[in-house]
Parts: sequence; structure tokens; C-alpha cells
Amino acid sequence: MVEYDLVRGEDDVAQILDLQRINHRYAVDAATGQSQGYTTVQHDPETLSAMNRRYPSVVARSEGKVVGYCLMMAQEFRDRIPVLMPMFRMLDTLDWREQPLAGNPRWFVMGQVCVAEAYRAMGVFDGMNHHLRESYADRFDMTITEVSSANPRSLRAHRRVGFETMHVYEDPEADEVWEVVIWDWR
Repeated sequence: MVEYDLVRGEDDVAQILDLQRINHRYAVDAATGQSQGYTTVQHDPETLSAMNRRYPSVVARSEGKVVGYCLMMAQEFRDRIPVLMPMFRMLDTLDWREQPLAGNPRWFVMGQVCVAEAYRAMGVFDGMNHHLRESYADRFDMTITEVSSANPRSLRAHRRVGFETMHVYEDPEADEVWEVVIWDWR
């Protein structure tokens, strides 16, 4: 049985980092990445710990072990992960429903989501996202993330729970197209 919870401490953070490493785009072969998805960012332990002290991320647990996670990244951490800084700068230029994101404190980035292989296609992604909403809808109106178009499984999963595409852009350095998706909880 899978239960949904918030990060409780450093052991959870360590298990998140393990799942992140195992499922990173450079750790899985191309066929697996295409069919099962992959993680893109590798967080350093200090930053991930700080993020979770401020706003605990959602985890899925089975028999006491973290089998999935959905990271909560408040805007205040925008400068802590260099690879994400361009994304935050770009988000500051976007509007949602005719309202600018810049200066609006009522959104956060869903920093990453990952489900252990043995728990995929069991509703864990949906369960974690719904727990994220239950946990933070009183403080935030929406969550935003970006998903590579080369990760179709992740795009489908995000759309299934309610994310909508708000912007599409090409990263010429990576030769990759990204979709910025938003889940408006209002």
C-alpha cells in the first residue's frame, strides 16, 4: 500500500536523492527514458534539505520507504540551482490569464517528480500531485514546472492531473523543446 506524506527529515531527503540519481536522464538508456521518463536536474543535498525545511515536498511511501517524490520549490530558492535560473528568469516574463507571474508570490515550481520503477502505472504520480495540492492550496494559487517534449510520459501525466501548457520554447544549447506547464488551483 502506498501512502502520501510530506518529507519528515534527512532520511527522506537521502532517499529522494537516490531515486533522482537512479532515474536521471544520463543513468537510463534512451528507450527507457522515452517510455518511462527520467529526471533532469540533480539537486545538491544542502539545497534539497533547505527546500524541505522551508516547505516539505510530497513523498509516496511503501513499507516505510520513499517510492516517489514531488518536489516543492518556493520562488525564494530560484538562485540556489544554477541550471534552473534561466527558467525562473523566463517565468518572470510570462503572464497567466492576463496576470504577470513576476511579483506574484502565490505560485511555486514543482521542482521535479519521480516514481520508482516498481510503482509506476499505479496512480502514484496522481496521488502525490493531489497531496501537493491538499498541502499547499491554502498558501499558493498555482504550481508551475517545465517538461521536455522528449519526455512524453511525463507530459501526459502532468496533463492528466490538471496541468496546462502556458509556454513552449526551444533550448538551442540542448537542442530540446520544453513545455512550461501550470496547474491553477483557483
